Amino acid sequence: MIDNLADLEIFARIVTAGSLSAAGRELGLSPPVVSKRVQRLEERLGTRLFQRTTRKVTLTEAGEGLYERVVAILAAVEEAENQLAHGSAEARGLLRVSAPTSFGRMHIAPHMGPLLKANRDLTVDIELTDGFVDIVGEGFDLAIRIADLDDSSLVARRLAPVHRVLCATPDYLAGAGEPRSIDDLSNHVLLATHSQDPWRLEGPEGPVTLRIAAPLRTNSNEVVRAAVLASVGIALRSTWDVGPELRSGALKVVLPQWRASHRVGVYAVYPSRRFLPRKVRLFIDHLAALYGPVPSWDEGLEDLLAAGPASDGAGV
Repeated sequence: MIDNLADLEIFARIVTAGSLSAAGRELGLSPPVVSKRVQRLEERLGTRLFQRTTRKVTLTEAGEGLYERVVAILAAVEEAENQLAHGSAEARGLLRVSAPTSFGRMHIAPHMGPLLKANRDLTVDIELTDGFVDIVGEGFDLAIRIADLDDSSLVARRLAPVHRVLCATPDYLAGAGEPRSIDDLSNHVLLATHSQDPWRLEGPEGPVTLRIAAPLRTNSNEVVRAAVLASVGIALRSTWDVGPELRSGALKVVLPQWRASHRVGVYAVYPSRRFLPRKVRLFIDHLAALYGPVPSWDEGLEDLLAAGPASDGAGV
């Protein structure tokens, strides 16, 4: 049984490391030994787990199914060992988290202190990217995503609503004029990242899709944020991103009856509901308690949010 578990650990390490040789280096094993252990596991299971080339290995369909279960098993074993060895309910080990760049900087990193103080043997590795990572393939324990995940094949827990509004500075609107209808937006500078084109809005006339043709193009949400605050144009921004500027008047909501989809939310996404490691559960619970049904970034914006097409608190 111990040998079987060791083979499963080698299998999981190959997936996260990307190759047999890299996994061997991490485990202190030679490539022939790693290859032999994988072959033994495949023979015992009666199926091929990897497609091998001279440069890399990729999971087969059977391998993908096994990997999700193996990660849960190894996490459960690790947690049990820690519990027995230390007699503590603290989370331990390395927790790898993927999160959106701006959201991670603004609403995750500043709140890690209490979690780390309560779990002194926990290391949190937060990688910020605005792309969706392959959680299983890249070895993450979970990802924080801002999206509509109704059709997601992963397990997702909604942490907070997301309200996205059209906004611009008073200076921009004074010079360019304030749009009175959705059609008026064609006469304005619209600011969006590549991934945010087109805009899909919901309003009094139903759903509308707008293609973005602007003099400024970028893959960075930080650039869009800076540009809208510099009076370059109109942007579709989340209240978690520009809440302070909306409250202070530095930004003004444009066409308040039009919003992005109310189905978008902040989610914690992870591969499996079964055997959820304690470190993952504690991290998710920490953020859920921190944000709550009315996140701090929406405080003071109740009247503004009630003016939109969805005023039932579901999020926009």
